[in-house]
Amino acid sequence: MSAARRLDGGQVAALAEELGDLLVDAVDGGASVGFLAGLDRADAARWWRDRAPDVTAGRVATWAVSDGGRLTGTVSLAFADKPNARHRAEVVKLLVHRDARGRGLGRALLAHAEREAAAAGVTLLLLDTQTDSPAEALYASAGWTRLGVVPDHAADPAGVLCPTTLFYKLLRTG
Repeated sequence: MSAARRLDGGQVAALAEELGDLLVDAVDGGASVGFLAGLDRADAARWWRDRAPDVTAGRVATWAVSDGGRLTGTVSLAFADKPNARHRAEVVKLLVHRDARGRGLGRALLAHAEREAAAAGVTLLLLDTQTDSPAEALYASAGWTRLGVVPDHAADPAGVLCPTTLFYKLLRTG
């Protein structure tokens, strides 16, 4: 497994198919990451290509990890764009291929995003995840603070409305 590498907008566009494969794998594995079951590979790749301008503009930062030449994980930070919110960012699309799970990759990507956020001057990170999911357990064990649960916040891949747990983490900078 290689170290996480930051992708620029051109790289996100160029790797859209591989990033799309990660997204499809996550949805097929039951992860509630904004898409429903049956996500088409081309639609997933298009979703990533549509993110490239945000990466180029610095509104989103994306990192990817490869193992044996294949993308196995990714994480992104979405930076707040309001003047009174520049101290915060949201962790989005932390994805680990099912074949690569159980080896600490998700935890390593999360820690990497936290370090990069702090280095960028971010002092508050936010995220949301499906309640009672493996991701919720990861965030809780990684020192994130559970803020609360919103009932029926998002549909899981099967289309069933599920509660979402909101988390935050205060970062030290400098």
